[in-house]
Amino acid sequence: MPVLEVNDLDAYYGELQALFKVSLEVGAGRIVSVLGANGAGKSTLLKSICGLLESRAGKIFFGGKRIDGLLPHDIVDLGLSLVPEGRKIFSSLTVRENLMIGSYTPKARKERLETLERILQFFPSLRSRISQKGTDLSGGEQQMLAIGRALMSRPRFIIFDEISLGLSPLVIKELYKAVKKINKEGMTVVLVEQDVKRSLKVADFAYILQEGKVTLKGNPRLLTEETVRRAYFGI
Repeated sequence: MPVLEVNDLDAYYGELQALFKVSLEVGAGRIVSVLGANGAGKSTLLKSICGLLESRAGKIFFGGKRIDGLLPHDIVDLGLSLVPEGRKIFSSLTVRENLMIGSYTPKARKERLETLERILQFFPSLRSRISQKGTDLSGGEQQMLAIGRALMSRPRFIIFDEISLGLSPLVIKELYKAVKKINKEGMTVVLVEQDVKRSLKVADFAYILQEGKVTLKGNPRLLTEETVRRAYFGI
């Protein structure tokens, strides 16, 4: 049984339909890429999965439990966490405070100090900046902070929304190493990206969205550049 299963999902903004019968599966311990250009429906799909947008049709299951209709904090408590696009660092809080705010669920709160130390070992550059405001960090460090904040909830499933957005190639390379390390430790990963080549390189399976529909899915090693381009751009 997949750890995450989306079945025939329709989603709307008012009367504007953004997703059309979208279905996907994510197996435990896998890295799955969800790709698409701006406006393809990637963010809408994430909002629906995380409880930030109510779907009008379809079902979403996480760990065998139906979660569409649950509140976002209840979904986090089940073990699903999101690293949001643009990082969304709290400007008035320090690095430590930004991290600690990720451990608000009862289960995570009990082990927050142990989890904090693990994250600081994972991202050593954050330790020396622990008392500084989160927005004083570089873009790459802010992305590390956003990942650390998501890990503070002690998830078993983590979604990265545009992890490479606005960052240098060198920083992106380091962040992708972190993603692979997180996955090797047993966590299931979904990468929502526009960076097609890099995302497909690390993924076990991929979905491509175009205008709110799944236009291609499969093992990245078996997808040709031509089929990916056609699915991505709708040509």
